[in-house]
Amino acid sequence: MFRSLLIANRGEIACRIIRTARRMGLRTIAIHSDADSEAMHVAQADLAVRIGPPPARESYLAVENILLAARETGAEAVHPGYGFLSENAEFAEACASAGLIFVGPPPEAMRAMGSKSRAKAIMGNAGVPLVPGYHGDIQSLAAIAKEAKRIGYPVLIKASAGGGGKGMRKVDSEDGFQGALDAAKREAAAAFGDDRVLVEKYLTRPRHVEVQVFADAHGNAIHLFERDCSVQRRHQKVIEEAPAPDLEGPLRSALGTAAVTAARAIGYVGAGTVEFILEEGSFYFMEMNTRLQVEHPVTEMITGLDLVEWQLRVAAGEPLPLAAEDVVSRGHAIEVRLYAEDPARDFLPTGGRISFLHLPEEPPAVRVDTGVRAGDLIGLHYDPMIAKLIAWGEDRPAAIRRMNGALTRCRIGGVTTNLNLLLAITNHDTFTSGAVDTGFIERHRDELVGKTLPPDAALAVAALALIQERREGAREAARSGADPYSPWHQVTGWRLNGEARRPLAFQDALGRRLDVMVHFRGTRFLIDLPGGAVEAEVAPAEDGVLPIRIGDQRSRTPALREGDQISVFVEGRWWQLQVLDPLAGAGEGVAGAGRLTAPMPGRIAAVGVRLGDRVGRGTTLMALEAMKMEHAIIAPSDGVVAAIHYTVGDLVEDGAELIVLEAAEG
Repeated sequence: MFRSLLIANRGEIACRIIRTARRMGLRTIAIHSDADSEAMHVAQADLAVRIGPPPARESYLAVENILLAARETGAEAVHPGYGFLSENAEFAEACASAGLIFVGPPPEAMRAMGSKSRAKAIMGNAGVPLVPGYHGDIQSLAAIAKEAKRIGYPVLIKASAGGGGKGMRKVDSEDGFQGALDAAKREAAAAFGDDRVLVEKYLTRPRHVEVQVFADAHGNAIHLFERDCSVQRRHQKVIEEAPAPDLEGPLRSALGTAAVTAARAIGYVGAGTVEFILEEGSFYFMEMNTRLQVEHPVTEMITGLDLVEWQLRVAAGEPLPLAAEDVVSRGHAIEVRLYAEDPARDFLPTGGRISFLHLPEEPPAVRVDTGVRAGDLIGLHYDPMIAKLIAWGEDRPAAIRRMNGALTRCRIGGVTTNLNLLLAITNHDTFTSGAVDTGFIERHRDELVGKTLPPDAALAVAALALIQERREGAREAARSGADPYSPWHQVTGWRLNGEARRPLAFQDALGRRLDVMVHFRGTRFLIDLPGGAVEAEVAPAEDGVLPIRIGDQRSRTPALREGDQISVFVEGRWWQLQVLDPLAGAGEGVAGAGRLTAPMPGRIAAVGVRLGDRVGRGTTLMALEAMKMEHAIIAPSDGVVAAIHYTVGDLVEDGAELIVLEAAEG
């Protein structure tokens, strides 16, 4: 076994690898960009080396910089994690040329599976079922459009060189094909440095099931059961579980056999994942990821194995630690991906600084894999994942209950997250029944995202949080004042004449104003709410949790205040409220409808219009690249382009005005 390991990655996967490597007695070396100089993985490693500025192309994708870091630190092996250079055959060869052990498969296997087109051909020859599609080398618009028409709409355009939903577009008709193809090629080039695509028939109600495979250099190849990854948004996984629910024994066995056949067909060594699409009892090869997967912890939870340890041992030339018959699956495991994103805004990444973070880890049933801490910044350069929560149970219902309980105990401040979405999914009847497919989130979006008014309980808790904050501020002023017993420091609401009361006003995430009146009753309160008045009490907060009584119910309720924003956890979800001046109007409204602004920080990837162009409602005006995805800026109405403030390559801040549309005459 080698003695030192450089991790050519960042975030939670770098922390995950460091954890196992240190347990095995290896010296760990981290790399970091300027944006990550204070990151968690840097703090956890034995040694850390700067490799460049924030853009990934100049740091985590800069092969020469990484090899220089390995050389200067005396690293013997390199683990690429996932993403970045993990499936880059040239990087694996460069490591070998530099005398480094690459913790991954042979470059030939990576090349075979790195091109989706070549992979389909190899799998077809090996007898693995394929989805109808076009995987050829001719990449002209005319050729690809002709093939799409032959296959029959709807079709799916996919980047040939990568996965993760990048460079992927569903096209329903011939009319929108060119725009979708152009966007997919741009995104593929930005993410993988290769704009080639393939086209496949879009299956209407498919499940996404993958099989974990492992092989060594001694001719052994096995699978470690399957995972279901059907719950997705924008073609990216949100929830994964193992084993896949509701699979008949023969189908499960056939999947495992096909996955091992795929691995053997390319002389695979190391950890890999063979991904399949299932529909109506049939399965089709989709792709093979020649690396460790984000969702590998669910396999670890049901098998009790450490897949990173297996990777390191196989890379060192050892045989697989166990034979297929010795690997046992026990219970059920579920993983959720907690992102800094806004599901109500089509899952746009949000970013920002994490001001408060509590993630409940309760070994061995609940595990947390994260690469961030309170105070860290979720920036625009990298994936906006905050953490992965993994829950194990004796069966699937037990795993879901544990996961839901863990999610209710998460508290995150400073960034908008998908936590409410995850809670809604794990409580949804369709998900708990196991009858999900890749369209589950889109089909149930209104239920899952939730645009209902905040309940009275949320308003009451927010009001109590503000009152308690005022109490504590007054007590602090009294302690530091010349006369701590002055009556001016009292916060009981006492008045010489008349009733003491305080109006409060909030605005919800959709801009709706909600008014509340708090009546002081000594140390208690009467709160007028939209649904009626309730009596309440509140005690000092403890680590972001308020001990409260509302009516006859007592609880300890999470509440986080940040500037003019307050978030409270009530009735199984977080409610975000803006604190308003109660004497102000209902709001000033939004900016002019013709002024289009950036929904997040990013880089202008494309400008599709020129000054003076007449455009119709729904026209794509610009494309903004942020956090490794491309987001379209769409015309909200017919008009004329009156101003274009940025060009391709420009960096823009959140809220920056991009384009101005004026109403067309007539």
